[in-house]
Amino acid sequence: MDMTTHDMATLFAQLGLDNSPTAINAFIASHKLPADMTLAQASFWTSAQASFLTENLKQDADWSDVIDQLNMLLR
Repeated sequence: MDMTTHDMATLFAQLGLDNSPTAINAFIASHKLPADMTLAQASFWTSAQASFLTENLKQDADWSDVIDQLNMLLR
């Protein structure tokens, strides 16, 4: 069983991104999504990152809450 805390920092690490608070804030400030685009459709994700986001939301996995939070922050 995975006992990892799934917060924004661990999500960024899972996506292979810098997960420092400064880097997370900079990412959110510089990446915005239009209302009609899903999070995984954004051009700034690699195909592996987009697949991770899509699959975890589809499965309502442990990651889905923090992925939803990121989605809201990018709007």
